[in-house]
Amino acid sequence: MSAKQDNSEKVEAYARALIEAARGEGRANADLVMWEHARKFSPEVLETISAMRDADDLDLIEKVAKQYKEILDSEDKTVSVTVTTSVPLSDELREKVRTKAENNLKAPVFLVERVDPEILGGVILEARGKRYDASVKAQLANIRKTLASTFIGSDEQ
Repeated sequence: MSAKQDNSEKVEAYARALIEAARGEGRANADLVMWEHARKFSPEVLETISAMRDADDLDLIEKVAKQYKEILDSEDKTVSVTVTTSVPLSDELREKVRTKAENNLKAPVFLVERVDPEILGGVILEARGKRYDASVKAQLANIRKTLASTFIGSDEQ
């Protein structure tokens, strides 16, 4: 038997074992999605999950994730800042946003960039649980609310 044939038999055996277990729990499609993401996990994450499974500690996954984040946050002073714009940031604008955020937060910044055409323009910044919305959409909503509240009999409150 060739190595290639041997591997295809292993692959099929693994796939069938996963399907059988997932069908028994009624989650075959959900498990397929998880399986497709599993290759993104580092060997350390997989080893830790395996050790937790062996110790019957899988119910601690959420608590471990929370503790992991707390430890990381206490040791790493970098602040994650989510920047939402209607179009992708240029290199120049990205650097301006990073510099402004680092000055305001007095810490190094890791930018997480999101594009949402529905904000029309401007920017939304989120950091340390706070949201700063300077989007065109938000500004238009504020103008509409202000105008509506100044007219007697307006439908908007």
